[in-house]
Amino acid sequence: MNPRQRRGVLIMMLAGLAAVALFFVAVSYVGSVNAKIAPTTTVYRAVKDIEAYSVVDEGDLEAVDVPQKWAAKEASDELQSIVGRRVAFNLSSGTYVGDDMLLPASTLNEDEREIALTVDAKTGIAGRVRTGDFVDVYAIFGEDSATGSSKVLVRNVRVVSVRGVETRTQTTSRDELQEQQVVPVTLALRPGDALAVTYADSFAETVRLVGLPPGTNSSNREGERSKVDADDLGIPRGGE
Repeated sequence: MNPRQRRGVLIMMLAGLAAVALFFVAVSYVGSVNAKIAPTTTVYRAVKDIEAYSVVDEGDLEAVDVPQKWAAKEASDELQSIVGRRVAFNLSSGTYVGDDMLLPASTLNEDEREIALTVDAKTGIAGRVRTGDFVDVYAIFGEDSATGSSKVLVRNVRVVSVRGVETRTQTTSRDELQEQQVVPVTLALRPGDALAVTYADSFAETVRLVGLPPGTNSSNREGERSKVDADDLGIPRGGE
């Protein structure tokens, strides 16, 4: 073998060693990348636009595997927790669906009905009533203290949801605009109680929620008054 051939063989050997080294470097790099992004989790995204308040169908979604560390905390990883629920707002195709985009699933019993009403943020619940709490619903009827009355419409009502404070503008008796801070609250009521609360929400001067201590039930509330008027409080009526 002449010197030129020996150099050729040496170059080929060096090239082979370099290729082997590059192979192991590439394998090591891929392994380190996989170690950083693993494990993966399955999330679901919309395959088409979904309009607000529409019920999500299985055909509206597709499963996508993404690194668990990159998945949003609210992203749903169970198909059953999405299908059958309603979206809270319009979702564009390609949006990863999360629990914060869905309306809460109904927890009503067969004899319950959901009813939504707004209560004054300052006097109604004062920010202390939360979803799952139980409250009484009070209503005040009448134009003044002499002719009015305060009534307990219903006791031990379960709060389904409480939204944030909203500012609404209303017209006063003097045709003046007045801003009021209200809180939308959804309650679970039996049909008869729902009628009473609906009536009060439309015609009562004030509807208030009264928070209850944990463990309160009808059996330990015997003797509580359900109505108070001017006579009970010793307020003179007109002409007396």
